[in-house]
Amino acid sequence: MPNALPGWFVVLFVLVATPALAGPRERAQVRSLVLSEHPDDAAHRIHVAGQIVTVLRFEQPCDPLKTKLLGWEGRFEPLLVAGKRVVIEPLRALGPDESVPLLVTLADGTSMSFLLRPPVEELGRADQQVDVFKDRESYQALVSVLSRTLRAKNDLEQENARLREEETSADHALAALLVSGAAAQTPFKRRHTWRGYDVDAQLSMTVYSGKGKAAVMLSVTNQSESRTWRLSQTKLFASSSRAPKTVAIRAERESIAVGQTGAIAFVVDRGAFLNPEGKFEELALEVYQHDGRLLAAVLLDPQLVRE
Repeated sequence: MPNALPGWFVVLFVLVATPALAGPRERAQVRSLVLSEHPDDAAHRIHVAGQIVTVLRFEQPCDPLKTKLLGWEGRFEPLLVAGKRVVIEPLRALGPDESVPLLVTLADGTSMSFLLRPPVEELGRADQQVDVFKDRESYQALVSVLSRTLRAKNDLEQENARLREEETSADHALAALLVSGAAAQTPFKRRHTWRGYDVDAQLSMTVYSGKGKAAVMLSVTNQSESRTWRLSQTKLFASSSRAPKTVAIRAERESIAVGQTGAIAFVVDRGAFLNPEGKFEELALEVYQHDGRLLAAVLLDPQLVRE
Protein backbone atom coordinates (compact mmCIF):
# COMPACT_ATOMS: atom_id res chain seq x y z
CA MET A 1 0.00 0.00 0.00
CA PRO A 2 1.46 3.43 -0.87
CA ASN A 3 2.72 5.64 1.93
CA ALA A 4 0.90 8.72 0.66
CA LEU A 5 -2.32 9.40 2.57
CA PRO A 6 -5.48 11.18 1.45
CA GLY A 7 -5.66 14.81 2.53
CA TRP A 8 -8.36 14.18 5.12
CA PHE A 9 -6.55 11.28 6.73
CA VAL A 10 -4.57 12.82 9.56
CA VAL A 11 -2.66 10.09 11.35
CA LEU A 12 0.54 10.25 13.34
CA PHE A 13 2.16 7.00 14.46
CA VAL A 14 4.89 7.46 17.04
CA LEU A 15 7.13 4.81 18.59
CA VAL A 16 8.64 5.99 21.86
CA ALA A 17 11.70 4.26 23.28
CA THR A 18 12.73 6.84 25.89
CA PRO A 19 12.12 5.93 29.56
CA ALA A 20 11.93 9.63 30.42
CA LEU A 21 8.54 9.70 28.72
CA ALA A 22 7.13 7.52 31.46
CA GLY A 23 3.49 6.65 31.28
CA PRO A 24 0.31 7.71 33.03
CA ARG A 25 0.86 9.52 36.32
CA GLU A 26 -2.76 10.16 37.27
CA ARG A 27 -2.70 7.25 39.67
CA ALA A 28 0.55 6.91 41.57
CA GLN A 29 1.76 3.45 42.58
CA VAL A 30 1.65 3.85 46.38
CA ARG A 31 1.83 0.87 48.71
CA SER A 32 2.24 0.31 52.43
CA LEU A 33 4.98 -1.87 53.89
CA VAL A 34 4.39 -3.01 57.48
CA LEU A 35 7.69 -4.55 58.59
CA SER A 36 6.14 -6.67 61.36
CA GLU A 37 4.14 -8.54 58.69
CA HIS A 38 7.40 -9.82 57.16
CA PRO A 39 9.53 -10.90 60.14
CA ASP A 40 11.53 -13.45 58.13
CA ASP A 41 12.68 -10.96 55.48
CA ALA A 42 16.30 -9.98 56.02
CA ALA A 43 15.82 -7.22 53.44
CA HIS A 44 12.51 -5.87 52.18
CA ARG A 45 12.14 -5.59 48.40
CA ILE A 46 11.49 -2.27 46.70
CA HIS A 47 10.71 -2.34 42.99
CA VAL A 48 12.40 0.39 40.95
CA ALA A 49 12.50 1.31 37.24
CA GLY A 50 14.95 3.30 35.13
CA GLN A 51 14.64 7.11 35.39
CA ILE A 52 11.49 6.81 37.54
CA VAL A 53 11.69 8.21 41.08
CA THR A 54 10.75 5.99 44.02
CA VAL A 55 10.12 7.58 47.43
CA LEU A 56 10.29 5.73 50.76
CA ARG A 57 8.34 7.49 53.49
CA PHE A 58 8.98 6.64 57.15
CA GLU A 59 7.28 7.45 60.47
CA GLN A 60 10.20 9.52 61.73
CA PRO A 61 13.16 11.40 60.21
CA CYS A 62 16.04 9.45 58.69
CA ASP A 63 19.71 9.89 59.57
CA PRO A 64 21.34 11.04 56.29
CA LEU A 65 24.83 10.01 57.47
CA LYS A 66 23.77 6.43 58.20
CA THR A 67 21.40 5.93 55.27
CA LYS A 68 23.35 4.40 52.42
CA LEU A 69 22.89 2.83 48.99
CA LEU A 70 25.57 0.20 48.42
CA GLY A 71 27.19 -0.29 45.01
CA TRP A 72 25.05 2.38 43.37
CA GLU A 73 27.73 4.08 41.29
CA GLY A 74 26.82 4.17 37.62
CA ARG A 75 23.36 2.76 38.27
CA PHE A 76 21.64 5.37 40.48
CA GLU A 77 21.56 9.07 41.10
CA PRO A 78 23.05 9.99 44.52
CA LEU A 79 20.63 9.06 47.30
CA LEU A 80 18.52 11.95 48.60
CA VAL A 81 17.51 11.92 52.29
CA ALA A 82 15.05 14.66 53.25
CA GLY A 83 13.39 14.42 56.65
CA LYS A 84 11.15 11.35 56.70
CA ARG A 85 11.74 10.61 53.02
CA VAL A 86 14.38 8.75 51.03
CA VAL A 87 14.38 9.41 47.29
CA ILE A 88 15.74 6.78 44.88
CA GLU A 89 16.26 7.31 41.14
CA PRO A 90 17.87 4.60 38.97
CA LEU A 91 19.76 5.86 35.92
CA ARG A 92 18.64 2.80 33.98
CA ALA A 93 16.46 -0.25 34.40
CA LEU A 94 17.95 -3.00 36.54
CA GLY A 95 18.48 -6.38 34.92
CA PRO A 96 16.46 -9.41 36.08
CA ASP A 97 19.38 -10.64 38.21
CA GLU A 98 20.47 -7.25 39.57
CA SER A 99 19.80 -6.09 43.11
CA VAL A 100 21.15 -3.16 45.12
CA PRO A 101 21.14 -3.09 48.96
CA LEU A 102 19.80 -0.03 50.78
CA LEU A 103 20.36 0.63 54.49
CA VAL A 104 18.09 3.20 56.15
CA THR A 105 18.74 4.38 59.70
CA LEU A 106 16.08 6.37 61.54
CA ALA A 107 16.71 9.20 64.00
CA ASP A 108 16.18 6.84 66.97
CA GLY A 109 18.91 4.52 65.68
CA THR A 110 16.62 1.87 64.19
CA SER A 111 18.16 0.34 61.04
CA MET A 112 16.17 -1.17 58.19
CA SER A 113 17.50 -3.14 55.23
CA PHE A 114 15.97 -3.04 51.76
CA LEU A 115 16.80 -4.63 48.44
CA LEU A 116 16.19 -2.63 45.26
CA ARG A 117 14.97 -4.89 42.46
CA PRO A 118 13.29 -4.51 39.04
CA PRO A 119 9.46 -4.66 39.04
CA VAL A 120 7.83 -8.02 39.73
CA GLU A 121 6.93 -9.64 36.41
CA GLU A 122 3.30 -10.28 37.38
CA LEU A 123 2.72 -6.66 38.42
CA GLY A 124 4.93 -4.93 35.88
CA ARG A 125 5.11 -1.58 37.67
CA ALA A 126 7.69 0.08 39.87
CA ASP A 127 6.94 1.46 43.31
CA GLN A 128 6.48 5.21 43.12
CA GLN A 129 5.96 5.61 46.87
CA VAL A 130 6.29 3.10 49.70
CA ASP A 131 4.99 4.05 53.17
CA VAL A 132 7.08 2.09 55.68
CA PHE A 133 5.79 1.24 59.16
CA LYS A 134 7.35 -0.83 61.95
CA ASP A 135 4.05 -2.46 62.91
CA ARG A 136 0.29 -2.13 62.62
CA GLU A 137 -0.17 -0.48 66.03
CA SER A 138 0.57 3.08 64.95
CA TYR A 139 -2.33 5.25 63.84
CA GLN A 140 -0.74 6.04 60.49
CA ALA A 141 -0.19 2.34 59.80
CA LEU A 142 -3.84 1.58 60.52
CA VAL A 143 -4.96 4.41 58.24
CA SER A 144 -2.64 3.28 55.47
CA VAL A 145 -3.72 -0.38 55.66
CA LEU A 146 -7.40 0.62 55.69
CA SER A 147 -6.87 2.90 52.68
CA ARG A 148 -5.10 0.07 50.84
CA THR A 149 -7.99 -2.30 51.57
CA LEU A 150 -10.58 0.18 50.35
CA ARG A 151 -8.62 0.81 47.14
CA ALA A 152 -8.44 -2.93 46.48
CA LYS A 153 -12.21 -3.26 47.06
CA ASN A 154 -12.91 -0.36 44.70
CA ASP A 155 -10.59 -1.81 42.03
CA LEU A 156 -12.38 -5.16 42.25
CA GLU A 157 -15.81 -3.54 41.90
CA GLN A 158 -14.65 -1.54 38.87
CA GLU A 159 -13.17 -4.65 37.26
CA ASN A 160 -16.40 -6.61 37.77
CA ALA A 161 -18.44 -3.76 36.27
CA ARG A 162 -16.09 -3.62 33.29
CA LEU A 163 -16.39 -7.35 32.66
CA ARG A 164 -20.20 -7.20 32.82
CA GLU A 165 -20.23 -4.34 30.30
CA GLU A 166 -17.89 -6.13 27.92
CA GLU A 167 -20.11 -9.21 27.83
CA THR A 168 -22.81 -7.25 25.98
CA SER A 169 -20.72 -4.65 24.13
CA ALA A 170 -20.85 -4.67 20.32
CA ASP A 171 -17.56 -2.76 20.15
CA HIS A 172 -15.79 -5.38 22.27
CA ALA A 173 -17.22 -8.09 20.02
CA LEU A 174 -15.76 -6.34 16.97
CA ALA A 175 -12.40 -5.96 18.71
CA ALA A 176 -12.45 -9.68 19.52
CA LEU A 177 -12.98 -10.50 15.83
CA LEU A 178 -10.04 -8.30 14.84
CA VAL A 179 -7.57 -9.92 17.26
CA SER A 180 -8.74 -13.38 16.21
CA GLY A 181 -7.80 -12.61 12.59
CA ALA A 182 -11.40 -12.40 11.39
CA ALA A 183 -11.27 -8.81 10.08
CA ALA A 184 -13.26 -9.91 7.02
CA GLN A 185 -16.24 -10.55 9.30
CA THR A 186 -16.24 -6.94 10.51
CA PRO A 187 -17.45 -3.80 8.70
CA PHE A 188 -13.96 -2.28 8.78
CA LYS A 189 -11.72 -1.36 5.85
CA ARG A 190 -7.96 -1.24 6.31
CA ARG A 191 -6.56 2.23 5.61
CA HIS A 192 -2.89 2.07 6.47
CA THR A 193 -0.28 -0.02 8.27
CA TRP A 194 2.97 1.13 9.90
CA ARG A 195 5.86 -0.95 11.17
CA GLY A 196 8.58 -0.01 13.59
CA TYR A 197 10.81 -1.07 16.48
CA ASP A 198 10.88 -0.29 20.18
CA VAL A 199 13.77 -1.15 22.51
CA ASP A 200 12.63 -4.76 23.02
CA ALA A 201 9.76 -5.17 20.56
CA GLN A 202 8.87 -5.20 16.90
CA LEU A 203 5.61 -3.38 16.25
CA SER A 204 2.99 -2.89 13.58
CA MET A 205 -0.12 -0.75 13.76
CA THR A 206 -3.07 -0.82 11.37
CA VAL A 207 -5.87 1.77 11.24
CA TYR A 208 -9.34 0.78 10.01
CA SER A 209 -12.30 2.92 8.97
CA GLY A 210 -15.96 1.94 9.04
CA LYS A 211 -19.46 3.30 9.01
CA GLY A 212 -19.98 4.72 12.48
CA LYS A 213 -16.83 3.15 13.95
CA ALA A 214 -13.04 3.19 13.64
CA ALA A 215 -10.49 0.65 14.79
CA VAL A 216 -6.78 0.29 15.46
CA MET A 217 -4.86 -2.99 15.58
CA LEU A 218 -1.49 -3.15 17.34
CA SER A 219 0.76 -6.19 16.88
CA VAL A 220 3.70 -6.66 19.26
CA THR A 221 6.53 -9.17 18.87
CA ASN A 222 8.45 -9.47 22.13
CA GLN A 223 12.19 -9.38 21.35
CA SER A 224 13.34 -8.97 24.95
CA GLU A 225 15.91 -11.46 26.19
CA SER A 226 14.00 -12.31 29.36
CA ARG A 227 10.97 -10.11 30.07
CA THR A 228 7.32 -10.75 29.31
CA TRP A 229 5.50 -7.88 27.54
CA ARG A 230 2.21 -6.53 28.91
CA LEU A 231 -0.16 -3.72 28.08
CA SER A 232 -0.30 -1.28 30.98
CA GLN A 233 -2.85 1.36 29.99
CA THR A 234 -4.60 2.87 27.00
CA LYS A 235 -5.78 6.47 26.78
CA LEU A 236 -8.18 7.88 24.18
CA PHE A 237 -8.86 11.60 24.31
CA ALA A 238 -9.70 14.64 22.20
CA SER A 239 -6.39 15.93 20.82
CA SER A 240 -7.37 19.59 21.35
CA SER A 241 -8.92 19.50 24.83
CA ARG A 242 -7.57 16.15 26.11
CA ALA A 243 -11.10 15.28 27.25
CA PRO A 244 -11.14 11.49 27.88
CA LYS A 245 -13.10 9.25 25.52
CA THR A 246 -14.28 5.63 25.63
CA VAL A 247 -12.50 2.90 23.68
CA ALA A 248 -13.20 -0.85 23.55
CA ILE A 249 -10.11 -3.06 23.91
CA ARG A 250 -9.50 -6.74 23.26
CA ALA A 251 -6.12 -8.47 23.62
CA GLU A 252 -5.25 -11.77 21.99
CA ARG A 253 -3.47 -12.81 25.19
CA GLU A 254 -2.93 -11.28 28.62
CA SER A 255 0.85 -11.17 28.19
CA ILE A 256 3.34 -11.83 25.40
CA ALA A 257 6.21 -14.20 26.22
CA VAL A 258 9.72 -13.75 24.85
CA GLY A 259 9.74 -14.48 21.13
CA GLN A 260 5.95 -14.50 20.82
CA THR A 261 3.66 -12.12 18.95
CA GLY A 262 0.33 -10.86 20.24
CA ALA A 263 -2.38 -8.53 18.92
CA ILE A 264 -4.43 -5.85 20.64
CA ALA A 265 -7.49 -4.26 18.99
CA PHE A 266 -9.07 -0.90 19.83
CA VAL A 267 -12.56 0.04 18.56
CA VAL A 268 -13.88 3.62 18.74
CA ASP A 269 -17.53 4.50 18.25
CA ARG A 270 -18.65 7.52 16.23
CA GLY A 271 -19.95 9.22 19.38
CA ALA A 272 -16.42 9.49 20.76
CA PHE A 273 -15.52 11.83 17.87
CA LEU A 274 -18.21 14.37 18.88
CA ASN A 275 -17.41 17.29 21.16
CA PRO A 276 -19.98 18.72 23.64
CA GLU A 277 -21.33 20.95 20.84
CA GLY A 278 -21.96 17.92 18.64
CA LYS A 279 -19.16 18.71 16.20
CA PHE A 280 -16.58 16.19 15.03
CA GLU A 281 -13.08 16.44 16.51
CA GLU A 282 -9.77 14.64 16.14
CA LEU A 283 -8.89 11.96 18.71
CA ALA A 284 -5.56 10.71 20.05
CA LEU A 285 -4.92 7.14 21.14
CA GLU A 286 -1.93 6.43 23.41
CA VAL A 287 -0.70 2.95 24.33
CA TYR A 288 1.49 2.34 27.40
CA GLN A 289 3.42 -0.84 28.13
CA HIS A 290 4.10 -2.75 31.36
CA ASP A 291 6.85 -0.44 32.67
CA GLY A 292 4.70 2.68 32.22
CA ARG A 293 6.44 3.92 29.06
CA LEU A 294 4.49 5.36 26.15
CA LEU A 295 4.88 2.77 23.40
CA ALA A 296 2.83 4.22 20.54
CA ALA A 297 0.42 7.04 19.72
CA VAL A 298 -1.94 7.60 16.80
CA LEU A 299 -4.15 10.54 15.80
CA LEU A 300 -7.55 9.55 14.39
CA ASP A 301 -9.41 11.81 11.97
CA PRO A 302 -13.24 11.87 12.24
CA GLN A 303 -13.42 10.94 8.56
CA LEU A 304 -12.60 7.38 9.63
CA VAL A 305 -16.15 6.90 10.98
CA ARG A 306 -17.81 8.38 7.89
CA GLU A 307 -16.47 5.79 5.46
